Amino acid sequence: MDLQIALLLGQDGIVNGAIYALLALALVLVFAVTRVIFIPQGEFVAFGALTLASFQAGKVPGTLWLLLGLGVAVAAIEVAVATRNGALHRLASALGWNLVYPAVAAGIVFLGDPGSWPLGLQVALALALVVPLGPMVYRLAYQPLASASVLVLLIVSVAVHLTLVGLGLLFFGAEGSRTPAFSDASFEWWGVTVTGQTLWVVGASGVLIVVLYIFFERSLWGKALRATAINRVGAQLMGISTTQAGKLSFLLAAAIGALSGILIAPITTVYYDTGFIVGLKGFVAAIVGGLASYPVAAAGAILVGLLESFSSFWASAFKEVIVFTMIIPVLVWRSVTTRHVEEDE
Repeated sequence: MDLQIALLLGQDGIVNGAIYALLALALVLVFAVTRVIFIPQGEFVAFGALTLASFQAGKVPGTLWLLLGLGVAVAAIEVAVATRNGALHRLASALGWNLVYPAVAAGIVFLGDPGSWPLGLQVALALALVVPLGPMVYRLAYQPLASASVLVLLIVSVAVHLTLVGLGLLFFGAEGSRTPAFSDASFEWWGVTVTGQTLWVVGASGVLIVVLYIFFERSLWGKALRATAINRVGAQLMGISTTQAGKLSFLLAAAIGALSGILIAPITTVYYDTGFIVGLKGFVAAIVGGLASYPVAAAGAILVGLLESFSSFWASAFKEVIVFTMIIPVLVWRSVTTRHVEEDE
């Protein structure tokens, strides 16, 4: 291996690591706020990329039907709960988000001809269809079990993952899709060609991480999420709705996943189940951070990306094994250094 090959592998590792960092941050956020190990995070990656590809192919994306179906289901539940509890004043907001919003989105898709739109508007519309699925999934699958154990929530996550993968196959088929690059520019750096799409991925990931930092440090909602992550009971005593915190965390996770899929779609062919492997690598990075530390999870994601890139050069047949094996020493180290409840007793 010479320096040029090492630089190429390092570039690929950093690009992959930037995406894994976003997914790791989303997984840490969801787990900290709701105690849910969000295995379906990867499905939002695939849905975001394939929805954009459907627009560019002149097709109606299946995620529109999923948005309409989940919206009707959530609206029915909210009507039943509000009627039983006598809180009919909350129906306007619930019906607006779950019935009116999907109906407006459907009207735009059918009447607006998104296939002829500029790329930026297509990306915005793809996000508008995919991101609301996050809080809808939380309302249907996780909110009724908010007080359940982590194991029960993990089993529910597996079920949701399998359901979304099956729906992805139904909506988009088994063939993969790739979208045009955001930029055709390219640059030479130390004899290595850096494409404009690479800069888009790294730059967008960096900007999003900074925006998330400002959101958690400066905004009221961000501070409410941090309070819920630190102490759910204390947050409830201070008047913070843990239900709204859960919905917001899933909204952010869906937005991060969908945007990540849109960023990688010009680089690699995305299939209906591509998000699962990508999400697992983000999960490895989140485990490195102990499902608690955002900076360590981001650093772990870069490490995962570099390890994957260099493993593909030295032992391409075992690169996935090498990446996922990294989780074993991390778990052993945390098991040895963490105080256990039975030790206190």
